[in-house]
Amino acid sequence: MIEKKYFGTDGIRGEVGGKVMTAEFALKLGRAAGKVLGGLSPAKTIVIGKDTRISGYMLESALEAGLISSGCNCLLLGPMPTPAIAWITSSMHASAGIVISASHNPYYDNGIKFFDLNGEKLSDELELQIEAELQKEFTTVASKELGKAKRIEDAAGRYIEFCKSAFPRQQSLAGLKIVVDCANGATYHIAPQVFSELGANVTIVGNKPDGLNINQDCGSTEPQILQEKVLETGADLGIALDGDGDRVLMVDHYGSVIDGDQLIFIVAKHLHKNNRLNGGVVGTLMTNQAMQVELSALNIDFVRANVGDRYVHQLLKKHDWHLGGESSGHILNLELATTGDGIVSALMVLIVMKNEGKSLKELAAEIPLYPQVLINITIENAKELAKHKDVLSHASEIDKALGNKGRTLIRASGTQPMLRVMVEAQDKDLAEKFATQLADTVKNI
Repeated sequence: MIEKKYFGTDGIRGEVGGKVMTAEFALKLGRAAGKVLGGLSPAKTIVIGKDTRISGYMLESALEAGLISSGCNCLLLGPMPTPAIAWITSSMHASAGIVISASHNPYYDNGIKFFDLNGEKLSDELELQIEAELQKEFTTVASKELGKAKRIEDAAGRYIEFCKSAFPRQQSLAGLKIVVDCANGATYHIAPQVFSELGANVTIVGNKPDGLNINQDCGSTEPQILQEKVLETGADLGIALDGDGDRVLMVDHYGSVIDGDQLIFIVAKHLHKNNRLNGGVVGTLMTNQAMQVELSALNIDFVRANVGDRYVHQLLKKHDWHLGGESSGHILNLELATTGDGIVSALMVLIVMKNEGKSLKELAAEIPLYPQVLINITIENAKELAKHKDVLSHASEIDKALGNKGRTLIRASGTQPMLRVMVEAQDKDLAEKFATQLADTVKNI
C-alpha cells in the first residue's frame, strides 16, 4: 500500500505553525476533503467540531473556507467531544464529519481527523484520496455552486441526550458521589450535565478552558488532581476524560487509577455473564497480558490489533464483535457508539457497579495487571529505529529471558515523533531493568 504523507493513526496532527498545522494547509485540506468526502452523500454537507485549543478558531475558519470553495456546506458545532461529532454526522445524515483536536496532546499541538457518513473513521483508501487531492492545484467552484455555513446551536443538548440513552431508564446514579475531570477540554459543558441529570452527586474539575490549559495537569493523562479530589471529597469514584472526550480512565475511592484494560475487562465480564457480549474482545499490542489470561479463563476470545482505536474498530467489524479498546482509555462498544466515547464508556462501568452491587475497587481487583514499564523516547526517525537490527536483537534476548512471564514491545508513535519502548513482566523490578536497558540501546544508536 502507498505510504501516507500526512495521515497518522488518528488523522493529521502536529505543532501549530509547524509543517502542517497552519491556516494555509487547513484551507487546502478543506478543499481536498470536500472534493473527496462531499460526494459520500447527496447532502454534500460536512459537520465541523473542535476542542478548546486556541488554535481551533484559526483552523476552523480555514477548513470552512476550503470546504465551501469545493462546493460543500458546513455545519459548525463549536467545542464538542470527538464522539459527539461522529454521532451528529450520522444522525444529521451529513456526508462526513471533521474534528479539530489533538486529543490528549498539549495546547500547542492540534490535529484534524475525519469521520465518514456513518460516523466511523475513514478508510485508508479515502485518506489516500484526500492526500492525492491535496497535490492538485487549488481551485474554486463557480459562485452559484459554493457551499454555505450554518451554526448548530443545540448540538450540546442533542449529544447529552444521546449519552443518557446509554444508561437504563429504570436505573439512576442517585447515591453515587462522583468527581469528573473534563481536562479543560471539549466535555466541559457536556459531562457535568450527563452525570448530574442521571442522578449523581457531581464535583467537577478541569472545566474552565482558556484555550491554553487543555490537558494541562489534568484529564486522563494527568489524573493526580482527580485522585486528590476523590480523596478530599470522599467520593465513590472519579472519572478522567481527555481533551476531546474519546478516552476515559477512572479512579476508585482509594484514589487508585483504573486504566482502560481494567475497565474493558469489567464490562466484558459483566456482559458475558448476562449473555450480551456478542463474541470476543479486541485489544491492542499494548494491552496488558493479564487481559488475555483473565478473558481466557472465562472462555472469552481475545485478539490484538495494532495500536490505535481505528484498528480496534476494524477488527471488531471483521469479527462482528462489539467490545474492544486500549489501555489508554479508548473504549469501543459498537452496540452503543461508532467510536470511542469517554462519557458512554464511564456509564458502561457505572451500570456494572449498580448491577453487581460492587465498588469500582472490587471490580478492578478481578483483573490484577502485570507491571508494564513504558519509556517514551522523543526522536525524529522513530520508524527506522523500531526496525533497527540491534534494537530487535536486544528485544529478542529479553523476550527469551522473560519466557511466558512477560514480553517486549517497540513501536513508533503514530501521532508524535516518538519511539515507545515497553517491557511487561510479572516482576516489576525486572520490567524496569529490561526497559531501561532496551531504551539505552535505542539512545546509543
